[in-house]
Amino acid sequence: MTAAAVPLLRVRNLRKFFPIARGILQRVSGHVRAVDDVSFDLAEGETLGLVGESGCGKTTVSRCILRAIDPTSGEVLFRTRDGGVVDLAPLGERGMMRLRADIQMIFQDPFGSLNPRMTLLDNVGEPLLVNGMRSRRERMERVAELLRLVGLRPEFMHRFPHAFSGGQRQRIGIARALATSPRLVVADEPVSALDVSVQAQVLNLLLELQQRLKLTFLFVAHDLSVVRHISDRVAVMYVGQLVELAPTGALFQRPRHPYSAALLRAVPVPDPRMAADDGVLEGEVPSPAAPPSGCYFHPRCRFAEDRCRSEAPVLREVAPGQWARCHFADSLTLGPARG
Repeated sequence: MTAAAVPLLRVRNLRKFFPIARGILQRVSGHVRAVDDVSFDLAEGETLGLVGESGCGKTTVSRCILRAIDPTSGEVLFRTRDGGVVDLAPLGERGMMRLRADIQMIFQDPFGSLNPRMTLLDNVGEPLLVNGMRSRRERMERVAELLRLVGLRPEFMHRFPHAFSGGQRQRIGIARALATSPRLVVADEPVSALDVSVQAQVLNLLLELQQRLKLTFLFVAHDLSVVRHISDRVAVMYVGQLVELAPTGALFQRPRHPYSAALLRAVPVPDPRMAADDGVLEGEVPSPAAPPSGCYFHPRCRFAEDRCRSEAPVLREVAPGQWARCHFADSLTLGPARG
């Protein structure tokens, strides 16, 4: 297999458990299974949307990939520029420092992600300084180039973040993420804090930058309409597990997991003539500290049978390129997204 055919990122059996400590002695009495056996590939130049309800573990997955937190177990295989493959999971801080420039993040909060006491030159130029660009003139030239790239004027580099709107601040955050010419960008809910009109502008900017710079995105979101617009494939998470992984068109046309279908039915449709959907999920999301036996989704699934309560399903391919964690994924008929 050639280097180009090897995925840029390959996640295998990733787990992150947080201990639950009780009592005066803080003895561990259990674990929160925030990420529970997650596996997927991400090809170079692709955008993979990672979606699910709040608390499903999608942000924890992204932080494990970035090594902002240490995974409990599993592999995070990253293809380096020379074609080699490095497992990020066991690397120490020194080992990760060599790869930080290739893996960057766009944060959710454009207000909190920028240092208010630093100008744009220092905010955007800090990754350059950390990675060895000592010349202030070189940094100014690179920051000016980055600001133009994201649609801002270079002379803004001497201003402070408070002088900009939310959409402009997110553009600044994107410029900072691109400063070191990364190959993988993790975008953690990058438009959820923005107005709807500004969301469209930022999404179109990300698509334009991806084509121009040949970027690879792991796009974390809870808004399926946003994911549909930007993603090549979509991975759906529920209680720390991937329950479906499919090309975007296939997922929206024929979801294979009942939870994916429920998420699609919940997407608002801007048409007052369309009747409200009556397939809203009942019950509560199980606690990742005490997930149910068998299929984690069975307490809320209208298709559940005895097998679902006792036997945990595996993530399997039920159609070309479409994977689902459901015993009956190849026999269920689940309708397409509304609208």
